[in-house]
Amino acid sequence: MSVNSITLVGRAGRDPEVRYFESGTMVANLTLAVNRRSRDEEPDWFTLEIWGRQAQIAADYVKKGSLLGIIGSLKLDHWKDRNSGEDRSKPVIRVDRLELLGSRRDNAAPMDAAEPDPAGTSEAAPF
Repeated sequence: MSVNSITLVGRAGRDPEVRYFESGTMVANLTLAVNRRSRDEEPDWFTLEIWGRQAQIAADYVKKGSLLGIIGSLKLDHWKDRNSGEDRSKPVIRVDRLELLGSRRDNAAPMDAAEPDPAGTSEAAPF
């Protein structure tokens, strides 16, 4: 038996980069910064790949700094470097479930234009 499951909570490092395919499928790519226990340490950075309906949710609601929870699996992207011809790889988290954890105010574009969220409720991704 094998298990490949990753659960992370962190903040989006940038707005999602979205690509559409002729088949109608879409993919969103972004980075996620996850803090360590000590505030003195630099965060760990992860590259996220989100497909289909979850990608649409990311495109519509996720902005740089958004607080996200994800469940996914680890995969390795492989390619050949154009300049050196060397084989390269990088770990990527393929997201199966995306949760928007911040308040509406956290996910709004400019802070001064955001509507206040007096209840401090969190907003989950619509499934």
